Amino acid sequence: MAPFSLMSVGANVLLKSVGLFSYASVVRCSCVVPAIKSFSTTTGAAPKRPLTAYMKYVQETQPTIVRQHPGVKNVDIVRKIAQQWRALTPEQKQPFQDASLAARDQYKLDLEKYKAQLSPAQSAAIAEERKQKLAKRKAIRKKKELNTLGKPKRPRSAFNIFMAEHFEEARGANTQAKLKSLTDDWQRLSVTQKQIYTQLAEDDKVRYKNEIKSWEEHMTEIGREDLVRRKERRSVKAAAAKEAKKSKVTVLKKKAIKKKASDSETAVKKTVKSSKK
Repeated sequence: MAPFSLMSVGANVLLKSVGLFSYASVVRCSCVVPAIKSFSTTTGAAPKRPLTAYMKYVQETQPTIVRQHPGVKNVDIVRKIAQQWRALTPEQKQPFQDASLAARDQYKLDLEKYKAQLSPAQSAAIAEERKQKLAKRKAIRKKKELNTLGKPKRPRSAFNIFMAEHFEEARGANTQAKLKSLTDDWQRLSVTQKQIYTQLAEDDKVRYKNEIKSWEEHMTEIGREDLVRRKERRSVKAAAAKEAKKSKVTVLKKKAIKKKASDSETAVKKTVKSSKK
């Protein structure tokens, strides 16, 4: 059995033909991530974040579990260790928690020393790198949320549809070579041959337009207007304002008609009263 490490679980790369061929790397969580990385070889390596009490338990227990259960899948080993941890008493967990607290205190000291040796330029570069990583994580989380909420896939171009249809039989030993050969094949197609894929792309645009409209209406209904495109948001607000204005005008017209009728009735009564005199 290949050695199993919970510190860094391998990435599985999936190839999907949704729109332009994209490579989605689905990476299982790395439980221990450095807070910052060393900017230059002239400075010492940045201290690694300390392990939690649970991760210290994993670090100590995992080799034994692997030996006791050869051939068991990694995910089952993780599950088994988690079950064992939950079954421990507070007294049994205490040594791991104490070790984690001690490691955390040492980490703070090491981090202060590390930051003290950095130049302003290095500190700025590390801060920018961290900012970019946080932005990337935020984008990944948002993409997952949109997928969960069922946001329609964007329409594919004619070229994308062509690639999706012919990728398997394309020439080339790897993906990059296949994409290059498909690009060459596409350029050699006549206008008539391309027209088939152009029409499919137009149909896909209609599909997307209808689906995204329904989806955004649903998002508005459930209070997620933040996911609606700005242009559509403005259109919805404009329509609502127009409807409100129309309703207001209707009410004012009704009031004016009612007042006019009331004034006419009052005038008639005055005329009758005057004639009697």
